[in-house]
Amino acid sequence: MMRCDSGKQSSSSEPDGAEALYTKDNVTIHPTQFASGRISGRLKLIKQGSSLFMTWIPYKGQNSNMKLSEKDRNLYTIRALPFTDVRSIRRHTPAFGWQYIIVVLSAGLAFPPLYFYNGGVKEFLAAIKQHVFLVRSAEDANIFLVNDFQNPLQRTLSSLELPRAVSVTTGQSAVTPVGESPSHENQDSGGDARDESASFSRYNGRQRQRNHDPAWDISINVLEKFSFVTKFARETTSQLFSDSSSNGFSDVERRTHNSTPIDLPHKASITVDEVLNEILVTPDPFDFDKLSLAWGKPRQPPLGSEEWATFLDSEGRVMDSKALRKRIFYGGVEHNLRQEIWAFLLGYHSYDSTYAEREYLRSVKKSEYETIKHQWQSISNEQARKFTKFRERKGLIEKDVVRTDRSVPFYEGDDNRNVDILRDILLTYSFYNFNLGYCQGMSDLLSPILFVMEDEPEAFWCFVALMERLGPNFNRDQNGMHTQLFALSKLVEFLDVPLHNYFKQNDCLNYFFCFRWVLIQFKREFEYEKTMRLWEVLWTHYLSEHMHLYVCVAILKRYRNKIMGEQMDFDTLLKFINELSCQIDVDAILKDAEALCLSAGENGVACIPPGTPPSLPADDGFLYQQDDEVL
Repeated sequence: MMRCDSGKQSSSSEPDGAEALYTKDNVTIHPTQFASGRISGRLKLIKQGSSLFMTWIPYKGQNSNMKLSEKDRNLYTIRALPFTDVRSIRRHTPAFGWQYIIVVLSAGLAFPPLYFYNGGVKEFLAAIKQHVFLVRSAEDANIFLVNDFQNPLQRTLSSLELPRAVSVTTGQSAVTPVGESPSHENQDSGGDARDESASFSRYNGRQRQRNHDPAWDISINVLEKFSFVTKFARETTSQLFSDSSSNGFSDVERRTHNSTPIDLPHKASITVDEVLNEILVTPDPFDFDKLSLAWGKPRQPPLGSEEWATFLDSEGRVMDSKALRKRIFYGGVEHNLRQEIWAFLLGYHSYDSTYAEREYLRSVKKSEYETIKHQWQSISNEQARKFTKFRERKGLIEKDVVRTDRSVPFYEGDDNRNVDILRDILLTYSFYNFNLGYCQGMSDLLSPILFVMEDEPEAFWCFVALMERLGPNFNRDQNGMHTQLFALSKLVEFLDVPLHNYFKQNDCLNYFFCFRWVLIQFKREFEYEKTMRLWEVLWTHYLSEHMHLYVCVAILKRYRNKIMGEQMDFDTLLKFINELSCQIDVDAILKDAEALCLSAGENGVACIPPGTPPSLPADDGFLYQQDDEVL
């Protein structure tokens, strides 16, 4: 580790007027859940004037088992992050494994975890403390609040609720000239200094005023005020990164994407459809309509009782699970069968179990559920006052359940018993998986399961099975979401080059506008019945365990002409995506997603890093990352 004392002159590699206070090599991120995909780089603390900045730049030419390109590695670059925009730093120092930190911005965005293989977190925090007001959180000694001058009694818990922070991928950096990325051999190149100097001087001219509103609550805002959060991410990346003159576009594409209705031939009036017809769009290498016709098979009626009986032997075993999953993939299940079949699709019951074995499992699991539930029910008021984490989770759960699907008859009305059961299951799960606990969005995932199962213990264990697949979506470090959005960007780049180029030009490569889709599996994008039909199709894992990503691509591709034709910027695109809720034809999208999956083939599989959720590890049964374990 190399450190520069503030009294000494700055290194020649730093921008004019900037001083390196701390430098640490081999600080690493993990784009996937596997250590083989790590990307190492250099972390710096730099002071310019009275402002403190943090940078992390990946090494150029680093070998990686993931075979990520330089452009892919640059997606994670952090350039000129001012500490006026940092809310907190969370330190993880597990007894076994590597130390790492998570930097959370004031708007709730969280950068991917930064791993210190050779230590150095203590020195990193000490260097910050010399120039920025840094104080430990009263609630968690591993949380360091930055520039928090509020009364401790008025501090919110938002900085502690990292599962509800949004992971940042600084997609704009992908267009930085390769020559400006530091190599492992020559990490103090002049290119870095010039680039950092430009970033620092741009930001110093318009530093943001830090928000100290004690009412700010990230645990609520990630979903309900996601527009603000993602707007902040877009603004941050656009301000901190220099723009490439072409961003990889050809002359034709630049003319296409930079054109506006004003550039079109003058008419007395012009409609959106006319605009779309006038705008030249680069030909799509995948003719989507033809693919849908050739590959996307017609949807079938839902699986009914008589047909379901043909899949079972005399003792209740499913004789051909692949054939069953294929049948459900193309048609779904009649509602009266969901209670029985969802338990198979979620993995709660094994396909080769008999009627008797399943009945025995129910009785055992019911008793086990009551035991876990009794743990939190037995907590006295006096204990609860001293049990901060329990009070936090209980309060958040009670706040969420009273506004979850209340328009559905099953949950509507005052003093609804099903709402109480929803709360009890979520509280019990927070004790069952205490490290993960409760995160906003889980109530959305549980609601249809309880509606279908109608039995509290059965709903709990089916929810547990679902969380074994989707648990990484709610990790504190947001690695599961980060990996899926990265995979989505690669799929769009492969399956729809014009749309990818458009997103690239408009600083949309982080795909934050798809965050809600992925986090809660389109729960708020379709009507209740259609959501259940979509979920059971996704749970079959028939063509791909990542069919939900192809659904994302299918929706974006279907609306591609509108997005590009109306020249949507990030904010407009986010608003448009949110307004698509309950406007999408689920059968048409599933047909399109199937066509895309089949046409992509092995190339599509290669776009998705190993371990991307909802993958289940094949070896050790490790289902999702816990709080203090290393990726």
